[in-house]
Amino acid sequence: MVDAITEVLLRARDQGRTVFIIGNGGSPATSAHMATDLCKVTAVDGQPGVRAVSLPDNVALLTAWSNDAAYEYSFSGPLQAYLEPGDVLIAISASGRSPNVLEATRLANRMGAVTIGLTGFGGGELVRIAQISLVADAHDYGLVEDAHLAVNHALTAAVKARLRDQLREAQAEAA
Repeated sequence: MVDAITEVLLRARDQGRTVFIIGNGGSPATSAHMATDLCKVTAVDGQPGVRAVSLPDNVALLTAWSNDAAYEYSFSGPLQAYLEPGDVLIAISASGRSPNVLEATRLANRMGAVTIGLTGFGGGELVRIAQISLVADAHDYGLVEDAHLAVNHALTAAVKARLRDQLREAQAEAA
């Protein structure tokens, strides 16, 4: 599954798409970490990395949607303004049942985004609605969250390696 997600991330970068990342509970920390790694760590030799944004980082926007609409719209509300067809949504929910994560994933599917679910506990509803799902085989929040962070690092390393290879090939062809 890491290979499939890597391909989605590379395609998004090559097409100038944005990767939006969301998470509920402890997962906003993973969301922020993943967005940072995809954007910065995958930048190779002056070439940009993956354009990645962690929506939970904007607390004012998240709480405005939660307060003025409903908590389940805390991510889908901003996505309505930001998301374009071809963008990517990485939805992180250890239980796979977080209403705000599920609503955002449904919206992203309707809007033509590629949806990726990172979950545990058997996957919950998220595994059924995300186009690509990676389920950590654990029923402990700490273990699932640790697995998601390991997935982040594996994805970042894979994307960076592929971008380095592409750059070397381009330099060899130009020489």
